[in-house]
Amino acid sequence: MSSLQLNAVLLHISNNLSAPQLEQLKFLCKDDIGKRDMERIDSGLKLFQFLTERNKLGADNTEYVCRLLKTVRPDLSEKLQNFDCEPENSDNQPPEQEREKLCIATEFIIESLGRGWRKLGRKLGLNETKLESISLRHPTDLEETTVELLKEWRKSRGAEARTDDLINALRACGLNLTADKIEDKLLKLARQ
Repeated sequence: MSSLQLNAVLLHISNNLSAPQLEQLKFLCKDDIGKRDMERIDSGLKLFQFLTERNKLGADNTEYVCRLLKTVRPDLSEKLQNFDCEPENSDNQPPEQEREKLCIATEFIIESLGRGWRKLGRKLGLNETKLESISLRHPTDLEETTVELLKEWRKSRGAEARTDDLINALRACGLNLTADKIEDKLLKLARQ
């Protein structure tokens, strides 16, 4: 997602937040915002700008805000999450139906992967240099590390990225339960 695209989504989200919801968001991130700054934030845009300055939000880093919004406005969290899954360049992307499947698989993997992210990265064909780079970007946040891992894999595969490849890599890592959950969800989706 480019910065312009992210800003457009954040503007939409900000316009759809009520004053009490903004206060709830500020409360949720009070550990990242000092008291003085908390008083100056009077809109969603100012909150997002503040989080961007603190490296909690960016074009490739929306997970923190998604988690905050999920508590207050799940619909807006989903909008940001779904928009984050959208490709920047549709020429080098899988078909739309496959992109939807990849987004579903990504959500399940983020929720359940944990410390085995490097092993999955290797099974997906990412080299050690790329894995180390991902690790350095998010040294203490396993969810963010997993998000980065899957973004890098999708970027490296381009139009060839397939959900089946993710499922096979999960099984190769012994993460059969996660692979089963993804397959079940995709099966339910196909029946609708």
